[in-house]
This record gives sequence, structure tokens and C-alpha cells, in this order.
Amino acid sequence: MTKRNTQQRRHAIISLLNERGELHVDELAARFETSEVTIRKDLATLEKAGLLLRRYGGAVPVPQEITQQRASSPAKQAIAREAAALIRDHNRIIIDYGSTTLGLIPELGNKRGLVVMTNSLQLANAINELENEPTLLMTGGTWDPHSESFQGLVAEQVLRSYDFDQLFIGADGIDLERGTTTFNELTGLSKLMAEVSREVIVMLESDKLGRRIPNLELPWSRVSVLVTDERLPAKAADTINAHGVRVILAKI
Repeated sequence: MTKRNTQQRRHAIISLLNERGELHVDELAARFETSEVTIRKDLATLEKAGLLLRRYGGAVPVPQEITQQRASSPAKQAIAREAAALIRDHNRIIIDYGSTTLGLIPELGNKRGLVVMTNSLQLANAINELENEPTLLMTGGTWDPHSESFQGLVAEQVLRSYDFDQLFIGADGIDLERGTTTFNELTGLSKLMAEVSREVIVMLESDKLGRRIPNLELPWSRVSVLVTDERLPAKAADTINAHGVRVILAKI
């Protein structure tokens, strides 16, 4: 069998799983002529993307009730694909914590020579599973259970030691006049991430437009690109563009 690249193999695993209902690591390793370690990495990555559930020695499909709870995931996946298209080989990037930014990780598998910093343990574990093995950096700092991320002065000091090509960050809301907003009052690290990055890419679903959230995270002057879905009203996109922000609408 001709050796497939990582993305092709993972798509094939999902197709097989949908056909058969259960798969085992040893049979997948034999089918794709690769190691069981590589297959386990594939399954771990696919599980983090919400595409399957790992079981001892293999994997099973995601139960229907869980799939229904993830009705917004197609939009997040589409946003992640568009955001990943902005990343060039050998870029130095920051990925902030968040469910939307987490969807970016499986899209990094075909990028070479990446350096990736994050303040999220969940994202760090997902990055560590990538077969192309980006250089992984962690901010460290004080664990914030509300955001499930590292924050605080130590994290800020680490960030100041580097410079980055791009920041990928989510948000809880969009204020058309001010910028992106958040429920989290700890916005200092987000602002510093933007300061040390040449390009700031915000990733979020369009239904977050108009949420009344008091905490301004990033003003439009700090944002380079907004990647959202095609449901964003044209008038809103025009307003954001007028602030000098490029708007990319992902097709769901």
C-alpha cells in the first residue's frame, strides 16, 4: 500500500470508523503500514477534534447525543481551516486557550518547522500529539481554573522574552465599535500576547456578535484579521473592515 500522508490517513480512519463502528490500533497499523505509536497519535488527535472516542486498544464513534451537543463544531472547524491557511512554514505563533482555537491544532499537521507557544494545557497536549512535532513552548504562570489557562506575571515575563509572527485568539463577544470582549477579567496576558505578535488573528463564531460583555479584551487597533463564519451580517463585516481589520468569512 502506498504510504499516505498524515491528513489522508486520518481522514481514512474516520471513514473506516463510520463504516465499521469500531477499530483497533493493531489492525490500523497494519492497514496503513505504520507503527502503533503513530496510530495512537492519530486517534488522540482525532479525539481532541471531537471526531471519535478512544477505547482500550482502539476507537469507537462519538455517540449521537454528544454529536448533537456539538452542533456548532462545523462552524468552528471551518473557521480553524481558514485561520490555518494564514500560517506559513517556520512561523512562530501563539495560540491562546479556548475551544475555537483548539480546533486549529489538527490543521497544523502539514506545517513544517513551527514554533508554537500556548498558555493552555489542553492545547499543549494536542500540539504534542502532532506527528510533525512543532517546537512547543509553554508560558507557565498561575493556573486560572475559570479559563483553564495559565495567567499572571510569570506568564507575562516569559512572553516578553520572545517575539512572534502571529497570535491566534478567541473571544466571548464582538463589540462593533470597541473590539473583542471577554467574560474573563484577566485580560493582561491577552494584551501582551498581541503586543509581542506581528499579526493578531481573532477566531470566533458570528453568533457572538452583539453580546453585552463589559470587559474589552483587544481593541480593533490591535487586531489584524477576524476569522468568523459566513453568517456574519454584511453590515457588521463592513463596520469591522472600517476599523482596518481584514474579515475572513468561513463557509460552513
